[in-house]
Amino acid sequence: MIRFNSLLPVLGCFVLALLVGLGAGYLARERALDALLVSGEADARIRQALIESEVARYRLLPLALADDRDVIAAERGESDAAVAVLNGKLKELAQTTGASAIYVVNRDGRAIAASNWDKPYSFVGSNYSFRRYIREAQDSGAGRQFALGTVSRKPGLYLAQRTRGGGAVVVKLEFDWIEDQWRQAGGITFVTNPMGVIFVTSRPAWRFAATRQLDAQERAQTQRDSGANAIHPRPWAQRRDGLLEVPGREGPFVRIDTPGGNEGWQLFLLLPAKGAVAGQARLVGVTAGGAALVVSLFVLWLLLRSRRRRARTLELESAVVARTAQLREEMEQRAQVESRAAQLREELRLANRLATLGQVSASVAHETAQPVSAIRNYASNAKVFLERGDSEQVAENLGAIDRLAERIGVVTAQLRGFARKKTVGGTQCALAEVLDGAELLLRDRLDHVDAVIPDLPADLMVAGDKVRVEQILVNLLQNALDALGGHSDPRIVIEVKVDRPQGQVAVVVRDNGPGIADEVAEKLFTPFATSRDEGLGLGLVIAQDIAAEFGGSLRCLMARGALPSAQGQGGAAFELILRIAR
Repeated sequence: MIRFNSLLPVLGCFVLALLVGLGAGYLARERALDALLVSGEADARIRQALIESEVARYRLLPLALADDRDVIAAERGESDAAVAVLNGKLKELAQTTGASAIYVVNRDGRAIAASNWDKPYSFVGSNYSFRRYIREAQDSGAGRQFALGTVSRKPGLYLAQRTRGGGAVVVKLEFDWIEDQWRQAGGITFVTNPMGVIFVTSRPAWRFAATRQLDAQERAQTQRDSGANAIHPRPWAQRRDGLLEVPGREGPFVRIDTPGGNEGWQLFLLLPAKGAVAGQARLVGVTAGGAALVVSLFVLWLLLRSRRRRARTLELESAVVARTAQLREEMEQRAQVESRAAQLREELRLANRLATLGQVSASVAHETAQPVSAIRNYASNAKVFLERGDSEQVAENLGAIDRLAERIGVVTAQLRGFARKKTVGGTQCALAEVLDGAELLLRDRLDHVDAVIPDLPADLMVAGDKVRVEQILVNLLQNALDALGGHSDPRIVIEVKVDRPQGQVAVVVRDNGPGIADEVAEKLFTPFATSRDEGLGLGLVIAQDIAAEFGGSLRCLMARGALPSAQGQGGAAFELILRIAR
């Protein structure tokens, strides 16, 4: 069963998403309204310019006709022909300019000529002295009034200009085509007079409707001037949010006001806000709310997962503490074991040197036995020469004894250095000295084989300790000598290849012995792998370890067939790579 407490965070996410959606929708609505107002203001200015340009175009017509000679002649009543000429001219001007009607009244306000003189509803003979625009023109020179026609009952703007004879030229301008243009452009457009009564509008039903509350006097004056039967109430309802509701039209609408003109007229534009504002606000609100819901649920999931992780972490911490203590103990034990292993490896290297030392002891003993025997003979002879008083011969014998003693010292010093556990010296040595030392230690055994050892320059320095590098070569030569035991034509060749661009020297030791068996060659550098009964199988392993320690390497180039043999191809070859000392 789902616990109530587990649902509270989810409900909180939904509430948060709802609030975010409402807030985003409100902001989107305000932004959409602002954008609609900006675009609507530009549209309203265009519509206002249209009607103002139309009025301005017709305002010049009565002004031009006021001084026309035909108007003056007809007004004076010179002849019926003058009136006929003026009627024809007014008719032609009305057709050319598109004016609804053009007519001329005399000083008494009676129409004496009109563009519709030949129509049943001709203005000729009608008295218009009651019209305000006639009185204004006769009094001030120009008059203007929006009203219904007394004959046609069609609304229009009357523009009047006083003539020389005290009469007036009147042009009636109807706005049918402008209202039609406004309807096609969309929205609802209307123009009000200074009292706020609608005169020109894209919705004819709104004509003579008041946009504000009028008192009795204002209402009566408006009806009298316009000729309207009644002034209608405001045709829309104001909402609390400032938008308008229009009966019979899907709303709401936003109202855009333009600055009033010179005559006190003002144009208004109502644009539907539902599609541009409500739809966008709804879309943004739903999108923002959905995004907020997804994000809040994701954050909630992360928090719950983090809480579960912390719980698991607390459970594991105790186990980690215990395991850490155990690992620390194991690490200490392993460190002790590794320290002991390092010590054993060093002792193993020493043991290998000592084992090799035992093998070369016979060679060293033979090398020193002959000088010792010679020293005895030279000493015995020197005693005889001394008794005879032959001091010159005694000196020669003593010199020979000194040279023999020096040779014995060199051999024994080399032997002591080879047996030492830790050698003292730098990290580089002369390769020629290394070869000389190995040859000296194994001279007795090398005298019985055909050994080819190259002469090297004294300045060829390699990285490594002299004694330990010497240990590698002694091990390789010792193995070659052991392999050549009983061979009829034993041969050992040492090759030295210097590759200065690569910064290394290759020392290759070849023999023409029986070679190394395949099963031994596969694990040649594995500890305790040997083909000799008395060997431990550690010499090559230690030698390879020493070479790697100095940045070099040791490998078997050829297990069989290193040098030609009387019994066929045999022998082995090992390559020692050493770095040239910089």
